[in-house]
Amino acid sequence: MTRYIWQHIDWPTFTWDTSALLGLLGECRLQQGKLLSRVAGLGLQLEQQAQAELLIEETLTTFSIEGELLDARSVRSSVARRLGLPSAGLPVDRKIDDPVSLLLDATQNFSKPLTVERLWGWHAALFPTGYSGLHQITTGAWRTGDEPMRVVSSPIGREKIHYEAPPSERLNHEMQQFLNWRGRSSGTVEGLLRAAIAHLHFVTIHPFDDGNGRIARAITDLAVAQDDKQQNRYYRSWQSVRTTTAPWSKPRKAVAI
Repeated sequence: MTRYIWQHIDWPTFTWDTSALLGLLGECRLQQGKLLSRVAGLGLQLEQQAQAELLIEETLTTFSIEGELLDARSVRSSVARRLGLPSAGLPVDRKIDDPVSLLLDATQNFSKPLTVERLWGWHAALFPTGYSGLHQITTGAWRTGDEPMRVVSSPIGREKIHYEAPPSERLNHEMQQFLNWRGRSSGTVEGLLRAAIAHLHFVTIHPFDDGNGRIARAITDLAVAQDDKQQNRYYRSWQSVRTTTAPWSKPRKAVAI
């Protein structure tokens, strides 16, 4: 019985109603043009400051979605040092540098191909100690093991299963399909739509033990940067606008009930 999208006979072939999206995409393109036009008139110094503020906010909100609160001054320090802005007097926290570098890599290096090795590097940057909280996880590689990756709610023993990702033995095949689609779709699928599909495709596979949401947002940023060919970002992808998360929305491995 087909229960999840990846079990569908046509997976991973995506279809959409172009007529329903045309107006929304047109409005988005209009707003993009207006914003970039205003940014062009700021001057180099203000332009860098605008980029820094957006990157700081995106870093903080991206991690808060996952329930992790970062020190805002340390994030500001890391962003400033990477953009060549003044950082004197701000605290230095090396564990924040890697996540900031991930977000910058996704946009500043948008012309580089997205590969398995690049994704693994991003994941290792999120979890340099090999731990997610108190739990040791597989880092810089796809998840392994026989336990299913599930999105669940309620206490252990009375879980409600909202979603179950493909089993680990399928991940090499699923991720190769994902990367192949990204290559084929470049220049052939409308850029914003391509970014949205890439996000959905990746989180459906859920290839990592943890950090899938943050990697998916980096993939979205990469796709948007490839679309507008801008190394500097002056707007956020919609995922990072959220500031709260449902109590069941953090996936975990769980023994089959």
